[in-house]
Amino acid sequence: MRDFKNSPSQATPLAQAKGQAGLETLRVTSDELLAGQKEIIIEHGGEEYRLRKTKQGKLILTK
Repeated sequence: MRDFKNSPSQATPLAQAKGQAGLETLRVTSDELLAGQKEIIIEHGGEEYRLRKTKQGKLILTK
């Protein structure tokens, strides 16, 4: 799995976008995030969220 703690200087050009304050913002594709899976669990604030890709190619995030 990709290490999302990389500093902006280590991220690939595709993974970077200029933010409003001139700070680098990490950018990942849904394919990178899902890593070949149809669904992943994201932990945030001590809770679990599910991110899944539908048959139509849409993304759904649920708690």
